[in-house]
This record gives sequence, C-alpha cells and structure tokens, in this order.
Amino acid sequence: MKRIALFCIVSLFALMGMAKSLPSSYVEVLYFHGKQRCVTCRAIEKCSKEVVDVDLASYKKSGKVRFRAVDISTPQGEKLAKKYRVSWSSLYINKWQNGKESRNDFTQPAFKNARNNTAVFKSDLKNKVTQLLK
Repeated sequence: MKRIALFCIVSLFALMGMAKSLPSSYVEVLYFHGKQRCVTCRAIEKCSKEVVDVDLASYKKSGKVRFRAVDISTPQGEKLAKKYRVSWSSLYINKWQNGKESRNDFTQPAFKNARNNTAVFKSDLKNKVTQLLK
C-alpha cells in the first residue's frame, strides 16, 4: 500500500513538472476538413503543416507553435467544428495566452493562395504566426 501511495505522489509531481515546462502562451494552426477534400483543401493542410514543421521548427519543438488537423466528419471533430461554427474546410491561427484564446480566421487567404501561390500563402502564414508570437 505504501508503494502505491509513493508511486502516486511521485507521478503527481512528475506531471506537475511537465505541465510547468509547457508554455502558457502559444499559437495553434488549426485546419478543419471533411472526409472528402479537393486539391486546394489538401494543399492548405500540406503547406500549413510544412510551415509549422520546417519554417517554425524551433517554435514547434519548444511548444510555442502547434499544428492540428481536425476531421469534422468524426464525432470529436464535429464537436470542435460546432465550437468554431465551421461547416467546411477552414484554417484558423489562434493565439492562446493563459488559457484564453484569440481566434484568427485565415480561411480566405488559404483558399486564395495555397494551391496556386504557395510561396505567398506560406509567407503570409509564417508572418501571421510570428506576429502572434510577439
């Protein structure tokens, strides 16, 4: 019984230490999509993920930038889509600070440039994320 209690206490302190190591302020690139996706929708996800994974790799590694793709045709995705009032492919760049979210709908520039003006889209996305990190 003492071993179990000791294990629980040690685990609790370990979890508290991990929680403190995560930044309280970060930017999340959130891409919503359905089960069926067009070429442009796939380009938005691919380019967004590349910007986060390559151009912002150091921020991603530190937890200050995160990427998440959400399939709105799943029960979990549907729930989050309702929260954002999203009914089709959308891209949000959100700043989280001390548990409070500031949403930035980036859907229009994404559909305008991700497929045919990839460099412009990537640059605009990187600039927006960098701006929100300040």
